[in-house]
Amino acid sequence: MTGKTVLIVDDEAPIREMIAVALEMADYNCLEAENAQQAHALVIDKRPDLILLDWMMPGTSGVELARRLKRDPLTAETPVIMLTAKGEEDNKVQGLEAGADDYITKPFSPRELVARLKAVLRRTTPKGIEDPVEVDGLVLDPASHRVTSHGEPLEIGPTEFRLLQFFMTHQERAYTRNQLLDQVWGGNVYVEERTVDVHIRRLRKALGEKHEHLVQTVRGTGYRFSVKV
Repeated sequence: MTGKTVLIVDDEAPIREMIAVALEMADYNCLEAENAQQAHALVIDKRPDLILLDWMMPGTSGVELARRLKRDPLTAETPVIMLTAKGEEDNKVQGLEAGADDYITKPFSPRELVARLKAVLRRTTPKGIEDPVEVDGLVLDPASHRVTSHGEPLEIGPTEFRLLQFFMTHQERAYTRNQLLDQVWGGNVYVEERTVDVHIRRLRKALGEKHEHLVQTVRGTGYRFSVKV
């Protein structure tokens, strides 16, 4: 994991410094930005492996920047962890819907931050089979990290890609949210079950009308991927 570069985006210099010290001790390289404009320039120029993004900043907020990064094909794959002083459920979900891969609420311990960071970096590195999988005209190619629907490319985020890869290689079986968290996010990850629902919704949206029916809700259990209605 050494040698990975993390961009820390926060308008408070002491917080950036505290995070940078913790990450450098864990062998990460750090870049720092105090606002969304600086951050965006560094993302384009330096291509960090992960972005730690403060929710509340003067001018453009962290959520707005996350949305912008996820819309741009050049930066859409870069994982984002939101740093937020807001503990309310709605804000967390809003951050995830903006494209964040995880969120961490201030105050947090440096140890927890490093653990979350490792987990996100681990799960945004696709694992598993390298052969393309095809279901009803939907093709997922792990080698090129592309998904197509009847030959047309689909826009799909990194977490949704892994979720789809797991589903397509484990069809016709119902999985609980906890099982999906273990399989797709990895064990020992601080992610709430509701996160799964957010990503399932995003996955269905990305699949569109032709394929969204393949991801089925199993009442009282969780989700399954099936060609049977």
